[in-house]
Order: sequence, then structure tokens, then C-alpha cells
Amino acid sequence: MSDHVVLLSIPGLRARDLAAMPNLGRLATAGEQVTLVPSFPAVTWPVQANLLTGKGPAEHGVVANGFYWRDQLEVEMWTATNDKVGAPQIWDYLHRHDPSLTSAVWFPMLSKQCAADYVCMPAPIHNPDGSESLWCYTKPTELYGELRDEFGHFPLQHFWGPLAGIQSSAWIADSAAYAARKFRPNFFYIYLTHLDYAAQKSGPDSRAAAAAVAELDELLGRMLPAFEEVFAGERLLWLVASEYTISPVDQVTYPNRVLREAGLLSVRNEAEGDGELIDFAASDAWALADHQLSHVYVRDSDPAIVARAAELFRGRSGFAQVLAGDERAEFDVSHPNSGDVVLISDANSWQAYYYWLDDARAPSFARTVDIHRKPGYDPVELHFDMATKSIPLDATLVKGSHGAPVSTEDAEGVLISSEVGVLLDRATADTQVADFVLRQFGV
Repeated sequence: MSDHVVLLSIPGLRARDLAAMPNLGRLATAGEQVTLVPSFPAVTWPVQANLLTGKGPAEHGVVANGFYWRDQLEVEMWTATNDKVGAPQIWDYLHRHDPSLTSAVWFPMLSKQCAADYVCMPAPIHNPDGSESLWCYTKPTELYGELRDEFGHFPLQHFWGPLAGIQSSAWIADSAAYAARKFRPNFFYIYLTHLDYAAQKSGPDSRAAAAAVAELDELLGRMLPAFEEVFAGERLLWLVASEYTISPVDQVTYPNRVLREAGLLSVRNEAEGDGELIDFAASDAWALADHQLSHVYVRDSDPAIVARAAELFRGRSGFAQVLAGDERAEFDVSHPNSGDVVLISDANSWQAYYYWLDDARAPSFARTVDIHRKPGYDPVELHFDMATKSIPLDATLVKGSHGAPVSTEDAEGVLISSEVGVLLDRATADTQVADFVLRQFGV
């Protein structure tokens, strides 16, 4: 039994990285580590939902880093609130077991309006003129004002985009330590994103990725002692989960262009200079691309169109598997939120959302960091074209990706406990982590 459990969520962390991370390595040396196997799809929202609920996508309904609401013909990328997680989460179980047990959650993207006692996550204010004002959603509401006064505004420009860097993870770590001192939660879930950036931009084995590993460990060298000082004299258990790892990629595919060329995806022309947008009402099929997978949504789930769309990708270069209809159950994504067809990339390939056939017709948001209007995830936003002073339209720049089912040892993650006897003595699925936390509180 523990008084306090801190679950660090560190996407991109590999077991081999620990050799260059003395601060994190000391936790593993004092405790134990096992292989962590992320469930498909191995991308941020689904894996974090797996960690927190102990369920898979077919049960909690988080099937990608965004949703397509068929009844509204609308895509929702990165703005969904916690009610979209269709299963109880760790803080719900803790509250039911003992209302005095408190939880804090720092920066997982689906935590807005969750039932945890203390919350902090980015929530910039979108102004009428199109600009953004830095802000965070916090619970209690006034907490962000305290954090801003103590640490400055959350550096959103360093959380994603060409300037993504250690500054954002440092703010998260420092503000989490502040919250630990102030609130002393029993369970604390903290998302540190830093290893995601260089590994996707330059490749997981690049010099930039190695430098990121060192930077994050230096940050942990401050964060770990800060928490241990706060909870001195009490039993503090650290759990560190890698979420997923990044695989090197040298190929990109464009499922929406395939669907468009087959006459299934339709576009509408915007005002002069604004390019083309997908016409969801007129399209028979389109793909929400997310790293190494896509959900292909078919109008009215018409079986004939489902079969035709699936056939377009079977045997096509870059696609390892095509799951249509009941085949989706093989990877636990047979949920109404899923596409009628799910496309899975080869390990060395990823899928871009691009649907235009001529860059001159690209929508205005394509060359900007705009995670909400793009109908899919765009890692090219990590790059910047100095010639055009904008995000380039060259998806081949991306050198690392993730999301496909684990098929090699290199794709396996790591789970660390600061104490022995907490984990299983074998490879562990991400859906088992919630149980490790709950057992510490007798749940």
C-alpha cells in the first residue's frame, strides 16, 4: 500500500534510453522494470485512456487523437473533453472506494472537465481576430493564475510546433511539484511530452533524439527530488510508462488522395486563396489520418462502399493491414467511433492527412500550426520552411512515427516501478497499469 502514487507518462521512452538517463535509471535500479506493450492504436489519446481506465478502445471509445461525429458531419481534433472517455478512470474508482482519496492530472489532452480533484491542461483562448491568448484549464479555476504568477504563462509555442522543446515539459514538471506541495494528492498523473518531438522530426536514433533524452533526464533530476521532499516520511511510489515508442520511417502514404482519385472523396472550393476543404456531406468515404493509422468513414456505412474502399488499400505499398467491418475486432477498435475501415501502416511508413492533388489548392491552414482544423494529425508542423515562413507541405520530412501494432522488440515500451513487487514479472499491456495503481490503495 502506498500513500502517494505518481504515474509519469513519457511517450517515446525506450528501455535502451535508460542507459543515458541516470536520474530515471536510479528508479529502475531501486525498483523494477518490465516491457510495456501499447495497445493499438498506439497514439496519445487511446493509450492514455487505456492507462487510466484499464480498458481498450472498443470499450472506452477513444479510437484516435480525434473524433468524427457522423451525425454532425464534423471532425473534432484535440478539443474533446473527458466525457468522451466512455469508461470509469482511476480517480473515479478511488472516489468510489474512499472519497478522501484525491487525484491530480497534469496535461493529458482528454482531462478537461474530468472528475479528478486537481487538473491542469493547455486551453489557449481563441480570440475573434484569430489570435490566441496563453491560458490553461485548471481545477480549481483560480489555480492557473497562481501558476502563471509563479512560473509565467505556460509556453504553448514549446508544447507543439517548430519551437517544441524542453521548456514546456519543464513548466509541466515545475507546476506539478507546486501542486504536489499545495494539494498533496494521493494519485498524480503527469504527462511529459519531450521525447516525442525530435524522434518524430529527425528520427528516434538521431542526435537530436539522443539530446532530448539527456534534456529530459536532467529535468527529472530536479523533479524527482522535489516530489520526494514533499512526501518525505510517507510512502511514495513512482510508476513510469512510456505510452509508446517511435519507429523510424522512410515512407509516407496519402489515403485521402487515394480515395479522392477513386471518386469517393469530394472537396469544395473555398474563397480565393483559401484552397479546398473536404466536403463531408458529399463524400462517400474519407480518412482521418493519425500517425500510422487511418479511420476511413463511409457514408451511411454502405457495405458496398466499405468493400470498395477497403479494396483500394489491400496490397498497396505502405499498408500492412486493412481492417473492414468485423475485422476491426482483431485489434479492439470495433466501436461506433471507429471508421468503417481501419488502415494500418507498415512499420517504416506513416499516413498523412493531405487530400489536395495540387499544393496550389491546399487549404490556408495547411501551412500553419493548426491542430484543430486539419482533419488528421500533422507531424510536419514540427518543421518550418524559412523560404515561405510557414509549415512546409512536404510530408517526407517526418522521420519517426508510431501507432501501428507492436511487431518488433524495438517497438516495445518500458514500465518502471520505484519499488519491487509492484509489477508483473512479464511483459505488460497498457491496460494493466490502472490496476497497479488501484491496488496501492486497496481497490
